[in-house]
Order: sequence, then structure tokens, then C-alpha cells
Amino acid sequence: MSEHVVSGRRYVASIDQGTTSSRCIIFDHDGAVVRIAQREHRQIFPRPGWVEHDPVEIWTNVRAVCGEALAASDLTPADIAAIGITNQRETTVVWDRTTGEPVYHAIVWQDTRTDVLCRELADGAGANRYQQTTGLPLSTYFAGPKIRWILDNVEGVRERAEAGELCFGTMDCWLMWNLSGGVEGGLHLTDATNASRTLLMDLRTLDWDEEICAQMRIPMSMLPEIRSSSEIYCEVRARGVLGGVPVAGILGDQQAATFGQACLRPGEAKNTYGTGNFLLLNTGTTPVISEQGLLTTVCYQLGEQAAVYALEGSVAVTGSLIQWLRDNLGLISSAAEAEELARSVDDNGGTYFVPAFSGLFAPRWRPEARGAIVGLTRFVNKGHLARAALEATAFQTREVIDAAAAAGMHLTTLKVDGGMVVNDLLMQFQANILGVPVVRPVVNETTALGAAYAAGLAVGFWDSTEEIRENWSAGHTWHPTMPAEDREALFHDWNRAVERTYDWIEE
Repeated sequence: MSEHVVSGRRYVASIDQGTTSSRCIIFDHDGAVVRIAQREHRQIFPRPGWVEHDPVEIWTNVRAVCGEALAASDLTPADIAAIGITNQRETTVVWDRTTGEPVYHAIVWQDTRTDVLCRELADGAGANRYQQTTGLPLSTYFAGPKIRWILDNVEGVRERAEAGELCFGTMDCWLMWNLSGGVEGGLHLTDATNASRTLLMDLRTLDWDEEICAQMRIPMSMLPEIRSSSEIYCEVRARGVLGGVPVAGILGDQQAATFGQACLRPGEAKNTYGTGNFLLLNTGTTPVISEQGLLTTVCYQLGEQAAVYALEGSVAVTGSLIQWLRDNLGLISSAAEAEELARSVDDNGGTYFVPAFSGLFAPRWRPEARGAIVGLTRFVNKGHLARAALEATAFQTREVIDAAAAAGMHLTTLKVDGGMVVNDLLMQFQANILGVPVVRPVVNETTALGAAYAAGLAVGFWDSTEEIRENWSAGHTWHPTMPAEDREALFHDWNRAVERTYDWIEE
């Protein structure tokens, strides 16, 4: 048994800072959830295509949920062996080193305001200008262009950045700086998984690329130190938040889910169904550059060990489409109603819903696309629309899995997690449209669990990754029941629908 028994610290806490909410989840040694505390934050939409968060509100919420989780479980910081951080990736914050005040709202990963800038940065070389170095295409998705936008568009910020007064960070970095003391000696650091989502890091050296930073006109003094995903970074110094507990793990949310799903060997993959969908496929210690529209990313790095890489298929809009049906259309009053409404009909009625609200991400990378509902007739009712919205998630997942197969990576089962996997209708349709079993684990909180594992390994709470593998167990499996010819006919019409969203935004 690990040293946690001797120390008396029987639990690990995970801070899960997501796109719509911040949570603190406490886990025991078996990886079981002890307590969850959660608070939503505002979604700010200043203009069409712009998505922002208030980083101060998020930090306030994080402090609150940490205290709430401890209080609700009748624990103290002395019971917590370590804290792991997992976060919405690419979301970009710039703040003042001296005051701790953000110079602008956080620009969220879904935001498309840098579309023109990305085309300018392509500079005749195309969207893949930096792919061999960073593993990523030039896209509004990533943090680098968001930093440049803030420097170019917020008054006085470029001068302050070039004077060394400002810090950039993804959300993990913002939380780490505040947890470790903020203006009173806060640490400005990130991990390799988050750094690999900026378009600024060399995948092989795990260092910032000076040439790319110069071409994007981003002062390197703004950038955090890059560390591994599992090591003791500091003890918490923030008042009232798990004081004295080591912060020992950082993983971007999709990498954390991959780790929490125990996808620790090359060829193992998971798909997370959240605000968007994210397929990650472990490729081992060598980065594989995709020619089929997938991203190459750091999967995790444990201390001094070699980094492990992954191929990723990132889909922008899945769960947020159901949220849109609720909040913008009033078609449902809760996410759970989507399944009930979709079950009121036998099929999609010939209707396809392509949610290209932020353009199309993997594998198509069409930033100029916009959402569309096609195939509408007088026969179609709200049940068909709900079903088409759910099916859109499964179709988009099929696209990225087909891209992985084209790269020689063939899946025989798909591990799934995230908020949408409680939807049995969706999961069965996912198995049907893929033609392979879909497996949901017993513990569905795999994102937070992955960050907890990274932190626990660093302090000896868990002895090895084999303990992580032993903790994983299947909860439910959906097997495909749809005939192959029906599967391919549906997917054929889906592709026809997607192609009709191209070129909506003109130069």
C-alpha cells in the first residue's frame, strides 16, 4: 500500500476548470468519487463568434468549490495528499504580474475572432505552416493567435508586454499562479500538454519556439515555464484554499481524460463527450504527424520520463449544441429532455443538423463554415430535430475515427466519458454508426480523475501507472446493432449535409 496510509492523507483533490463550470472533486485510493462541488460561470458573447470568460470570476469559483468539497465531506487540508489541475485548453488569459489583474477577459477556445489573423499568419505557406514543429494547423482554436489579438487590440497591452510586465497563460497557468501566491510570489508555469496547444511549442524539445514566437510577434517574456504533467510544483499559498497541500499534477482536460481512462499504451484511445468532443489516441513516445486532419499533441509527461504523444480529433460543438437547443431555442428545459424528445420518433426524419457554430474543426478544418439544418420537410417535428442534434455528435466522432484509421490506427472498441455518455440513445447510435462496441467506465469523472492520478503519482499516493490500470473497470458496453448498409447510407447523407455548410463566411 502507498505512503498515503502512513501520512494519514487518504484522498487526492482535483480542480477541474471547464468551459461552463469549475469543480473540485475528491477521490479515494480506488479512484472513486468522494465528493463533488461545482459552480457555473458566465458565458460572455460580445459579438457573433466571440466567446469570453471572466478569469477573476473563475478564480473566485475555484476557491469556493474547493472549500465546499472539503466541508461537505467533513475533511480538512490535512486529509488531502495532493491537488491536480485539469482545465479547458487553449482558453487564453493575459494578466499583470504586479497587480494580478487580467488585461482583458479570457478568450475561450471556441472563439473565432482570429480567423483573419490566422490566414495572414499562413503567409502563403498554408494552414500547415507550423504543423511539423507544433503538430497543429493555424486555427482560431489555439492560444497563440489569441495572445496576438490581445496584444494588437487592447490599448497599451503590447507596450506593457514588451516591457515584461505581463503574463500569458492557459487556465491551468492562471490557477497555478493564484494558488501559489499570486502577486506574492506566484509561480508562472504550465505543463507540456497545455503548452502543446498554443501553436508556440516545439513538440520534440518541449520548449517554446523562438522563431514562431517572433513571427507571431509574441514576447517570450510573457510565456510560462514548461514543466512535466506530474511533479510537485508548490504548496498552496492562497488564503482559504487547501492551504499547504502540494499541487502536483497538471493536464489539459482531454489529456487528463485519456490518463483517467488508463489509455497508457500505444493504440489505446478514448472519446470525451463534453462541450465539444475529443478523441485522443496514444501513439507512444514518438509524435506522429497526421495528414488526415488530426492534431498531434503531448498526451502526458510523468516527471523526468519521456513525453508520451497522441493523435487528437477535436470537434467543436457537441454537448453545447444540446445547451443551445435549451437556452437559445427553448426546445427543451434540460439536457436530459433531449433523449426523451429524441425517443419520441423512430429516426431523424431525413434531417441532419451540422453544428458548425465555430466553423468545423477536425478533420475538415473549415473555419468559414457555419451551422445548418438540412433535409427539412413538413413531416419534421421537434423530436426529429432533437434526434438529429444527438446524431450529429456521433457522426462527427465517426469522422475523426475514420481519419485515425486512415493514419493506420484502427480501433476495435471505443472508451467513452463525459457528460453526454449518460444518454443511452446517443451511445447506442454511436456504436451503430461506428460498427464497434462503445464502453463507458464505472467512474465517469475521468477528466478530474486523470489529474488526480498525475498528482497522486508525484507524491507516492499511487505507486505506479499499473495501479491506475487496475482501478479502471467497464461499467456499460453498447454493441452495434445496425446493418452496415444502413450505417453507410446515413453517413453518406451526413457528409452531403456537412459539405453544404462550406464557404458561408466570405472573404
